Amino acid sequence: MEIRNIAIIAHVDHGKTTLTDALMRETGMVKDASVSMDSNALEQERGITIYSKNASFFWKGTKVNIVDTPGHADFGSEVERVLRSIDTVLLVVDAQEGPMPQTRFVLKKSLELGLKPIVVINKIDKPAARPAEAHDEVLELFMELGASNEQLDFKTLYAIGRQGIAKRRLNDENENLAPLLDTILREVPPAKTKDAHGEKLLMQPFNLGYDNFLGRLAVGRIYQGVVRQGDGVFVKKTNGETEEGKITKIFTFEGMEKKSVPEAFAGDIAMVAGLPNVYIGDSICENAEQTPMPAIAIDEPTIAINLLVNDSPFGGREGKFVTTRQIRERLEKELEVNVGLKIDWSAPDFFRLYGRGELHISILLENMRREGFEFQVSEPQAIIKEENGERLEPFEEAVIDAPAASAGSVIEKLTRRRGILTAMKEESSHTRMIFEMPTRGLLGYRSEFIINTKGEGSLSSRFIGFKPFAGDIKRHTFGSMISMENGTALAYSLFKLQERGIIYIDPATPVYEGMIIGNTAKGEDLDVNPTKNKQLTNFRNTSMGDAIDLTPPFRLSIERGMEIMKEDEYLEITPKSVRLRKKYLSKTARAKAERQERKIPDD
Repeated sequence: MEIRNIAIIAHVDHGKTTLTDALMRETGMVKDASVSMDSNALEQERGITIYSKNASFFWKGTKVNIVDTPGHADFGSEVERVLRSIDTVLLVVDAQEGPMPQTRFVLKKSLELGLKPIVVINKIDKPAARPAEAHDEVLELFMELGASNEQLDFKTLYAIGRQGIAKRRLNDENENLAPLLDTILREVPPAKTKDAHGEKLLMQPFNLGYDNFLGRLAVGRIYQGVVRQGDGVFVKKTNGETEEGKITKIFTFEGMEKKSVPEAFAGDIAMVAGLPNVYIGDSICENAEQTPMPAIAIDEPTIAINLLVNDSPFGGREGKFVTTRQIRERLEKELEVNVGLKIDWSAPDFFRLYGRGELHISILLENMRREGFEFQVSEPQAIIKEENGERLEPFEEAVIDAPAASAGSVIEKLTRRRGILTAMKEESSHTRMIFEMPTRGLLGYRSEFIINTKGEGSLSSRFIGFKPFAGDIKRHTFGSMISMENGTALAYSLFKLQERGIIYIDPATPVYEGMIIGNTAKGEDLDVNPTKNKQLTNFRNTSMGDAIDLTPPFRLSIERGMEIMKEDEYLEITPKSVRLRKKYLSKTARAKAERQERKIPDD
């Protein structure tokens, strides 16, 4: 049986997973329309793909392995490692939005590897769809990225992924995905499967999994030979070391399910167990003398946070796993499958986490919270490095679509954050703006952007490299409203305090000294007493019975908290609560720390 290996790549929310699900239904691999590749709870809640996933289908006697990849820039490392192991990509582009930042990123990586993409212009049923213009923009992007003549001769199809329709031409009458499936068989070169028994095994993992009974699982492509259950193999590490191991279990993919098999052949994508120290990019060989595959390179992280044990007055009340040892074990387990994550263990009282962006880090923190872990994190900071005596920091290209009326406000806010407007284009009632700016400038801006555009704008960004340090950036114009008492917040106090700024908590919420209960519009920290009740007297007048009218609070989530927190604050994360607090809880401790920072001697 012939095998084709493809990956489906696109910008976030351009319809990759919806199209993959439709392909599964079209080929009969999935009967239930509610079954989706996005099976993780967080993926379903957010409507985005976070983890790359393998599946397969059969069409006209050919097996097609397909890898559904994430579209968000923070999970770009998931895409990078997959592209080396497949033969062609389906590049999905929204017919209305056209190519976006992550489209450029994934296409650039594909072209560099010599792949010839099949372009799918999706969502052509949108009222504002402009498929012809989107096609021209994709062609321009190919040329801009230095595509070869062969790559420029790409095949284009038009699709409505939600309805399971694909067309070769816009005016074709078609009600299924057969044109896309036939194009895959015609354009994707067959994987090398001949003479598998006569060659020595060579396999390279591009993804990792974990099973409580089987241990670490390696998902990879078999480039030559046969892998059999019970065989002894050699794992050639990227650092030059070689380890011996034994294959205890082999799975291939059939539909969205894993199928246990006794052996798997060259050209196929398989999952193997029994190699506890195998890592992405290693080579699994039949003997120790074989030449390993080139290592899979992954882009470096751009932001860092400190993660430490929760030492607040409410620490340990809600979490099951609260100690340094338990948190360390969980992070070590995460490193086995999360390639874009790096951790520095050297500090005695905290762990330094390095990630690809705020979303990348916050997904890990949310998963830990749901598993019962309790901890606190510091403010996210861009990674600053030095080369030849010059300070360098990560820069990003931000592509913004905003209503024309909001464009001035967006430009004003981003130029304050050291953004440089490089392009601006009017499109009907929206304006598309492209900025180059430091990652520091984008940290904490997204919630402000939603307010500026009244929820009608979209902001996407991609990492473009390290550039000279851009100077100081003032991220926040508001101050913190800090509780100066322990107790329970009362509606009477919150009603009075909401005139000063935005409140983060509901009445009857337990508070402690140093906990942040809101922000102040004036930009200076304010110590308040949210536990103060109304003074009871025997005096009465007509206005004494006025109802307390509370504005709904700005509820903190992990991402919101990471956006609005400051350098001298921690975000406290428990299975039931997300709270902001000052690093130093009492006012005197904060004043003392500030004096020491300024090197002012104590009285």
